[in-house]
Amino acid sequence: MRTVRVTVVLAALAGSLALPGVASAAPAHSSWATASGVLAKVHTAGRVKPGGDSLRYSWPGVYFEGRFRGTGVGIVLDDSDNDYDVEVDGATAATLVTPGRTTYWVNGLTRGVHRVRLVKRTESPWATSAFGGFVAAPGGAILGRPAARHRQIEFIGDSYTVGYGNRSDSRDCTADKVARTTDANLSFGALTARRLNADYQINAFSGRGMVRNYNGSDPGTDYRTYYDRALLNVDGDVWQNPGTWHPQLVVIGLGINDFSTAINPGEQWTPDTLVAAYRTAYQGFLDKLRARYGPRTTIVVSATYMSNTTVFAQTAQQIVQERNSAGDDRIRYWYYSESGLDYLGCHWHPSVHDHRIIADRLGEFINTLPLRW
Repeated sequence: MRTVRVTVVLAALAGSLALPGVASAAPAHSSWATASGVLAKVHTAGRVKPGGDSLRYSWPGVYFEGRFRGTGVGIVLDDSDNDYDVEVDGATAATLVTPGRTTYWVNGLTRGVHRVRLVKRTESPWATSAFGGFVAAPGGAILGRPAARHRQIEFIGDSYTVGYGNRSDSRDCTADKVARTTDANLSFGALTARRLNADYQINAFSGRGMVRNYNGSDPGTDYRTYYDRALLNVDGDVWQNPGTWHPQLVVIGLGINDFSTAINPGEQWTPDTLVAAYRTAYQGFLDKLRARYGPRTTIVVSATYMSNTTVFAQTAQQIVQERNSAGDDRIRYWYYSESGLDYLGCHWHPSVHDHRIIADRLGEFINTLPLRW
């Protein structure tokens, strides 16, 4: 592994594809200025915002897919905060660590038609990233964008859904270690969606709850403050659905931050009023999703084990029971236990090992749902 501003990981690529020669980070050049019509050549399901000759975005796990003919491909980026996986023909060709403003090249491929995928691994709600498209090496060409998948899943949640520190080798982590070891591409949501050949969004924000954030931080805001945005650090921003995002399945995991820490002196809550506010806000959020996506979308309200309380799981289940009693049987409750999980990620979060187990369990649960996809 060679580490500069970009960490390069070369992997054996499948089929007849040769190993890349030297995958290199080149200085930004005219590729950025001429990367026009990005959406015409790129498939993405994430919340992106066109701006000039690039696509801007903030949520973790946003990915871009393309097709090209030739022996190499360049990836035009402007991002000094996040890490990315570059995949060619389904195998990881490189991991980019805070690449900055650059065109990153993967060269030395077997001449022919290839697929390329760029995925944002990390979480940076304070920053806006920009992708300027794929460019072909001399003699090659960028082809028409890959077709969208029919299946669509939206994952809504907190650090568990992000994949917070899931690659860490210890539970003790600095802020930089959290950033470098968070991998939304290996979160349970991304794993589940890829197994089902589904497009997906990971609209997750660490530390945020439905009404109360972790340890009562940032009072006056919560997850719902940010949900409608494409650019998380832009007050009032609203993502415009291009008309192509109609998920058949939405999986929500919000409540760990509401209930995992004791209420501090000076907070507005008591234990009873916190539960009441959580239930009211959750019902309103479900109303919003139902109005947005229609009656056929299945919405899963998930909960998981917490060592200090069962309030989260009990309240989430009650919310679903209330919806079902009111006639909405496409809202379902899903609980996953701590059994088999090691919580070896940063700050006792699920590890990559755990995310694979959770994805297995979620996949089994999805098989029981009345999905028509």
